[in-house]
Amino acid sequence: SDLPVMDLSTIAAATNGFSKENKLGEGGFGPVYRGVLDGGAEIAVKRLSARSRQGAAEFRNEVELIAKLQHRNLVRLLGCCVDKDEKMLVYEYLPNRSLDAFLFGTRKTAHLDWKMRQSIVVGIARGLLYLHEDSCLKIVHRDLKASNVLLDNKMNPKISDFGMAMIFEDEEIEVINTGHVVGTYGYMAPEYAMGGVFSVKSDVYSFGVLVLEILSGQRNGAMYLQEHQHTLIQD
Repeated sequence: SDLPVMDLSTIAAATNGFSKENKLGEGGFGPVYRGVLDGGAEIAVKRLSARSRQGAAEFRNEVELIAKLQHRNLVRLLGCCVDKDEKMLVYEYLPNRSLDAFLFGTRKTAHLDWKMRQSIVVGIARGLLYLHEDSCLKIVHRDLKASNVLLDNKMNPKISDFGMAMIFEDEEIEVINTGHVVGTYGYMAPEYAMGGVFSVKSDVYSFGVLVLEILSGQRNGAMYLQEHQHTLIQD
């Protein structure tokens, strides 16, 4: 792909040597750091953890996929770094972090008025439509959830984390059966959670759960498949 390759020393300098103070959090992929490049541009760096089994495949997926995609409601990948055992992805830094913090977490006190909630829902829908229909590829994200929606300084949503995404190579094919399931329970369409069958409709189901969470301010309870658990969807 045409993705710029950045060298390790540049990223290390930008993140103060991957310091604790610069660490934003930890994903399935590995730790994420905030950094500032020489010119003053802010970046977010995902550093592949050596312990992450699926990380290498996800890294390749992100590099191959997201480098080809450009839309204002998708997070922008600026470059990558591969140096001996180090693998890193460099993204635009989004100061408001993720939607789940505003809905359920540390930023919950920050008021999301109805207009803002509506514009977040519409932005996510636009990003999904681009993935499913308007980009040069037909892509199913497979892990759409509140923590994978990042917000810029104007609270515009950007879908992130394409490690699980799949391309439908053949326009004619509507459904793929992977046999194994990845993603997050609670956001998963039943036919995917139970049988590994997914299509663009699987993302639409996850989007529906997300819309419920955005409108109600409550987390969908079905994060684990428990028979007796009550969920927003049942309500």
